[in-house]
Amino acid sequence: MQIHWTKIHKIIDETPEVKTFYLQLPEGFTWEEGSFTHMGLKGFNEGDKPNRGLVRHMSISTLPDENSIGITTRIKEQCSEYKAFLKEHKIGDEVALFKTHCNVPLRRENKNIYFLSSGVGLATFRPLVLHYFDQQDGITHIHSLNIDSTKDYLFPSIFKTNKEKNFTATFVDNRPTYYEEVKQLAEDKDGIFYVVGSDEFLRQNINVLMEQGIKPDQIMLDKRESIREEFLPANKTL
Repeated sequence: MQIHWTKIHKIIDETPEVKTFYLQLPEGFTWEEGSFTHMGLKGFNEGDKPNRGLVRHMSISTLPDENSIGITTRIKEQCSEYKAFLKEHKIGDEVALFKTHCNVPLRRENKNIYFLSSGVGLATFRPLVLHYFDQQDGITHIHSLNIDSTKDYLFPSIFKTNKEKNFTATFVDNRPTYYEEVKQLAEDKDGIFYVVGSDEFLRQNINVLMEQGIKPDQIMLDKRESIREEFLPANKTL
């Protein structure tokens, strides 16, 4: 396993609870839109066994041509050991990146695409939207629906309706409204639905989509195939 050590070169407060850590590009580090990486904090690989408490699976919120690796994450006042340690990191501090992979590439099948996310889940979709804006072939329309009870919606300059680009963005702050909108979107029986959020959020969305007749192969999750099968087994029916 190759580990890329790199330094933080910029930290942005996106909202009162969300930060983006911008990392320098290590030599040989590559990724594509929709990728995630494992980010280890100092000390994670010291000792006989890795300290899993100092490693997290993180989406990369930037594109390669932005020349920086963006890690966008919510850090609440009451948070995990990992987030508390990360919060103390400053410009110049080192982190490790490894096991980078993409589970949610853009599917260019001349269909509508729907991005369903909760809160900071938009970080996964940010590079997908930017890539779509630059290259729209094979995609009819993209609609982003995000729920965030804080109402501090992320990336407002990107996630806004753009008729010229056939892109629509909607934000809601409560679950009843959110799931009613999901049901309406699922009226498109040929659409492709990308879902990003907590495991509970994924399961709720999958149940709603499948109740509306959406098939498992139309649902994209930011999960490796072996884990995806726990949420969407090929023979799952309602």
